[in-house]
Amino acid sequence: MELHLFSFHADEMSWIFAIMTTVVWLMAGMFSFGYMKHDEHKKRYTFFYLLLYVVLLGLDFSSNLITMYLCYELMTLSSMPLILHDLKKESVSAAMKYLYYSIAGAFLALFGIFVLSQYAPSLDFVAGGHFTAETVQNKGLILGALCMMVVGFGAKAGLFPLHAWLPIAHPVAPAPASAVLSGVVVKSGVLAMIRTIFYVVGADVVRGSFVQNVWMVLALLTIVMGSTRAFHENVFKKRLAYSTVSQLSYVLFGLSTLHPIGVAGALLHVLFHSVAKSLLFLSAGSVIHQSGKTNVSELRGIGRQMPITLACFTLGSLSLVGIPPFAGFFSKWYLANGALASEINVFCWLGPVILLLSALLTAGYLFPIAVSGFLPGKAYDKNPAKKCEAGLSMTIPMMILAALALILGLFSKGIIEFVLQLATSLM
Repeated sequence: MELHLFSFHADEMSWIFAIMTTVVWLMAGMFSFGYMKHDEHKKRYTFFYLLLYVVLLGLDFSSNLITMYLCYELMTLSSMPLILHDLKKESVSAAMKYLYYSIAGAFLALFGIFVLSQYAPSLDFVAGGHFTAETVQNKGLILGALCMMVVGFGAKAGLFPLHAWLPIAHPVAPAPASAVLSGVVVKSGVLAMIRTIFYVVGADVVRGSFVQNVWMVLALLTIVMGSTRAFHENVFKKRLAYSTVSQLSYVLFGLSTLHPIGVAGALLHVLFHSVAKSLLFLSAGSVIHQSGKTNVSELRGIGRQMPITLACFTLGSLSLVGIPPFAGFFSKWYLANGALASEINVFCWLGPVILLLSALLTAGYLFPIAVSGFLPGKAYDKNPAKKCEAGLSMTIPMMILAALALILGLFSKGIIEFVLQLATSLM
């Protein structure tokens, strides 16, 4: 088999992730102008921030599994300095944990790639993959390799059991870096799974196998774990980080259905979650930057001080919970319907139930922040609120993302049709 170390091409999947990456990167970059204005390490941050964007585009436009893996590893090395940024003890510890988990996941993925290289006619990305259930040889070995790759690439996506780095890394990274990590970087694990399952092997090989069952179990377990941990977490950015763990597994569950509707829901959630979660992290960063408050319990009345910021946070929360007509509603609708349509034993009804419970928990850990922020109670009213709203360089990106969360929901028909057509072509 001829291997091409650096080979790139553009297809529909590439453009979905590249557009998502560019939007989040630009908004977080604009936010950085105000947020990092007085930071002594601003130049170093900017260098690695720019480098990360280039590497992410390389990952998005990779044309084969080898190129994608190399970009995947480079992404780890270019994003690690963003977590390490302030060089404090907590940052160093979080960055090292991020590196260790990433290496562990990458090792599992690399082993799987080695196995596939022995049996696949090519590692180039082709919609539908290179195998069918009838043509695959040594199916057991290939499925074992795929299982390792799901867990390995799942490390970047926050999939249990290699998820522990995520809630530690996000709180210590600068807010715009957290937005990119949660909105884009964690999606690299999702893209890697999509390329492996749907573009190299083929969904038909995985459908009905133990890999599909393991994938579903891990995804649903992570949803429950992430949602419950977020519900009980008091540290603001850490609560959002656990939320990312949960929400990314929505995507992984949708992909694991191996059904066009479920896969379409997963792709929609990739896009819509990126907008909403980036918005939430930027909002949290604005609050911390302007007020110094890092815990949820300290945010009562913050809407009186920072009304624009909390309004944007509220709109992002509505989308993430899945309240119509916000974008998040449509992705979760297709995820639930994809699970039901898949008719996969117990998971066809267990999945929607867990998605619903997780949505309720999401509302439980996000809405109280908005309610207590705007309606702090009579005791707070006795003290006049001191305005501390961030400048335009920080508020404009938040307002743009908040508008996108609503616009993508109101005008989602074209996007839904596009991803449905793409998902169908992968089956």
